[in-house]
Amino acid sequence: MGVTAEGYIRQELRADSRCDEACGRRAGAYTGRYSVTSSHIDHVDDTGFTATGDVRDGVLYHEHLVLYRERSGS
Repeated sequence: MGVTAEGYIRQELRADSRCDEACGRRAGAYTGRYSVTSSHIDHVDDTGFTATGDVRDGVLYHEHLVLYRERSGS
């Protein structure tokens, strides 16, 4: 699970190559699929919108978002 610093956006990248993004209290705000090539991630949401990201030093830089790995117990 990735989460923005303030915790407003949370993104789950599941093992079945599906992703789910929550915004605030709105779970499932965006759903879709993703693929990974090396440290690069391509997303296609269920409406066809595409986005890309790169993982650097364990942090996902996803378009305009910076997502940090959620700590256990958060």
